[in-house]
Amino acid sequence: MKSHGLFLGKFAPFHRGHEFMINEALKTVEHLTVLIYEAPGLTDVPLKRRASWIREFNSKIEVIECDDGPTFVSYETEGMHQHERFVISKLGERKISHFFSSEPYGKHMSTALGAKDMRIDERRSNVPISSTKIREDLYAHRSFLSPRVYFDHLTKVVLLGAPSTGKSTLAEKLAEHYKTTYMPEYGREYWEKNNVQRRLTPEQLLEIAITHRERELTMAYEASQYFFVDTNAITTKIFSHYYHGDSLPGLHELSNEAKDRYDCVILCGDDIPYDDTADRSGEGNRVDFQRTTTEELKEMRIKYHEVNGSIEHRIAQVSRILETLTKG
Repeated sequence: MKSHGLFLGKFAPFHRGHEFMINEALKTVEHLTVLIYEAPGLTDVPLKRRASWIREFNSKIEVIECDDGPTFVSYETEGMHQHERFVISKLGERKISHFFSSEPYGKHMSTALGAKDMRIDERRSNVPISSTKIREDLYAHRSFLSPRVYFDHLTKVVLLGAPSTGKSTLAEKLAEHYKTTYMPEYGREYWEKNNVQRRLTPEQLLEIAITHRERELTMAYEASQYFFVDTNAITTKIFSHYYHGDSLPGLHELSNEAKDRYDCVILCGDDIPYDDTADRSGEGNRVDFQRTTTEELKEMRIKYHEVNGSIEHRIAQVSRILETLTKG
């Protein structure tokens, strides 16, 4: 019979200590199953997304999402037995040979499973961190989180709109206001270096969207609480359709993924004076792009908030929106 390990927890958040545990477990067993529980009161990050962190860390791991799992650890006899019965019910026909943990419950759970009690880094000497400590100050302890996990804990605000609607200025000023960082529009940087007769190919537009997402993770690692993003793949797809009549499948996919990537979508109004720079195609073009952007957001059923007026008024409007924003 193949060796089969089990590891469980809320992973709120999934940190370097958990990664260490999984890597050590995989040195011992041929197959590893992870049970992940709901975490009410501990995190706003949904169960499904927390489970995705583990799957992305190692695709060979079997991850079982338990939305009906225990919400706290009990060392009273009945509480321990309830937890044991729950785990056994979730495992079905799986036969566990090794139970991995760094907690005292490893003793009673491994006994109930008929498995070896595998305690790893109980003293936190290899990775000196805990989920509790991270939750106390996420920003200070972000080095113990992968960029993707940290990204998912930020309130991500994306600014959309036609060219010359003030997105870049607003993103920068909002970052200053909230003492955080922001993601500049990568497309403009790319266009300045690579355009041929003021055009980019569909393949280049896909490259912009891919690189923009990659840079988001890098830039977000320095953000605190809020992260502001100047445009996303939805905008890039609109450009592709405007100039080429269509977009590559990869760009279409990234645009669809953008629907759930951000916590708040701000549409910058086109009520400000048009700024005619070399990378833009005229005020009439701005009107077309603004209308198309609004139509795209409605078609994708993306909730958005339009802001207008001066930069000061726009910052005030965004601040009011963020005060009432609910993540999840």
